[in-house]
Amino acid sequence: MERIITTDNASQSQPETATRAVDERALAQGPLTALLTAAALTYTLDLGSKLVAVSRWEGQEPVAIAGRVLTLHVFRNSGAAFSTGQAFTAVFTAIAVAIVVVIVRVARRLQSLPWAVALGLLLGGALGNLTDRIFRAPGVFRGHVVDFISVEHFAVFNLADSAIVCGGALMVLLSIRGTSLDGSPPKDRQDRSILAPR
Repeated sequence: MERIITTDNASQSQPETATRAVDERALAQGPLTALLTAAALTYTLDLGSKLVAVSRWEGQEPVAIAGRVLTLHVFRNSGAAFSTGQAFTAVFTAIAVAIVVVIVRVARRLQSLPWAVALGLLLGGALGNLTDRIFRAPGVFRGHVVDFISVEHFAVFNLADSAIVCGGALMVLLSIRGTSLDGSPPKDRQDRSILAPR
């Protein structure tokens, strides 16, 4: 008697589909982990440095690090990064909140490690200064940011400001090079905008 052997294509394709889904999740988790790590490190360093600055140097004479070129001097800033726009505290608070919301939204598409680092720096810096806006005097959402790094002939700033600038510069560089959030090369990409809806 001839035995007929049949192949169940559906049962064979299910493990392959499951494997692809696992691989895709693992690929997405790498950049997301990098973003969260960069943001957490940035936020922790910024918060810790501000606590040290306030406890040790506020109300004291500037501490010279490199002569008059670089000193540590606590300054309460009601404006934006590098002591600009001090009359618009509430506006800059709203901008910081918007930045956080946009990054959280964009993170769902993230598959590029360089973009993850850039967005992580930006997120950590925004959260660092936003924490000051919420919890420091003179009031909620009107709090003054603690700046303490003073460079001669320049503004007084903090580590959050530095992270925001570095993250923004990296984003510009990645955009110029054509590196996308999803890691695809420019020729395969239909939309280069990081804010485009999915």
